Amino acid sequence: MRCRHCTALVTEKFVDLGASPPSNAYLTAGALSEPETYYPLRVAVCTKCWLAQTQDFARAEELFSSDYAYFSSVSQSWLKHAAAYTQMIIPRLGLGKKSFVVEVAANDGYLLRNFTAAGIPCLGIEPTESTANSAEALGIPIRRAFFGSSLARTLAAEGKQADLIVGNNVYAHVPDINDFTAGLKIALKDGGTITLEFPHLMRMIEQTQFDTIYHEHFSYLSLHAVGRIFAAAGLRISDVQELPTHGGSLRIYGCHNDDPREDSETPARVLAEELKLGLLEPAVYRNFQSRADRLKCDLLAFLVEKKRAGKSVSAYGAAAKGNTLLNYCGVKPDLLPYVCDAAPSKQGKYLPGSRIPVLTPTVLTERRPDFLLILPWNIADEVISEHSYIREWGASFIVAVPQLREIP
Repeated sequence: MRCRHCTALVTEKFVDLGASPPSNAYLTAGALSEPETYYPLRVAVCTKCWLAQTQDFARAEELFSSDYAYFSSVSQSWLKHAAAYTQMIIPRLGLGKKSFVVEVAANDGYLLRNFTAAGIPCLGIEPTESTANSAEALGIPIRRAFFGSSLARTLAAEGKQADLIVGNNVYAHVPDINDFTAGLKIALKDGGTITLEFPHLMRMIEQTQFDTIYHEHFSYLSLHAVGRIFAAAGLRISDVQELPTHGGSLRIYGCHNDDPREDSETPARVLAEELKLGLLEPAVYRNFQSRADRLKCDLLAFLVEKKRAGKSVSAYGAAAKGNTLLNYCGVKPDLLPYVCDAAPSKQGKYLPGSRIPVLTPTVLTERRPDFLLILPWNIADEVISEHSYIREWGASFIVAVPQLREIP
């Protein structure tokens, strides 16, 4: 295996989560009589540039299909996050009606609709037909394509270089991270800004967030690795913000290498924290597998204990991270009969691998489970706020990551 960034031979194992289908490959009832395609889910780390990365088994076209079921706007907390970002970045960069904003992986328009409302011209890049259609229904211009250097050259030739390029939770999803980053440079105006948000590898390791590993995530990113990738493309990181989203994310601000703006002190501080945790040494990666295994055993023991005690457990949130967790633990409908989700695109389908049915949240009041396992633990507060009524019959909320615990 060669590193996706520096091409060095990658031999240092990080974690092996067995084999599972793509995490967003939800099944229809008709597909239950057909076989599923499973891919090994293994992550290794390059000891030259320290990019953590999955082994190549699946193509992007197989992972991000036309009926892609993830719609960002389903989460109210994510909509608030997007609105807050817009309110911050517009005055920070002095964006206006003569500016141009490009979002890579625009999904269903959850972010760009804020720029449209502010009268700022924008363009979304989105390869999945289902979400692109939703964005266009909001009046957002969409280019249906995967982003990279080729598309960036086309945009530049069309006079569509951007004052701001936004990429939220897409950087980890790209199989060719070098070509993607080269595209960012090509599509960026002189004096322009790139902001990328991605889960921080340091927080993932600290909190044993192994369920954030799935086939759609080709890379697991530290600031150190991203800085190297940016530098190789002629870009630099001028500022960093640490965010609570997805269990701990980074928002990096990028610009051309020759941009005259001064860098903040934050990147150096975060790099020092990564160094202190040991992200540039093999030991911290070698310790991760046993910690993931412990969480697996804790969840299985909980589910078996409750079943034997005659207690009912259901789950909330048909999220990708939940599919990683359930497939690695080998959980099936005998231990977890159903999962509820607010997204109509997932309701009536079945989780990949585990084949647990996805139902509407209304079944909670009908079936009254004793425990509700929140699979997308990163939005646990939102889920608890919306479904606090389960406590009326004595039910409890549970999360399995970063440790199995009941939420009071």
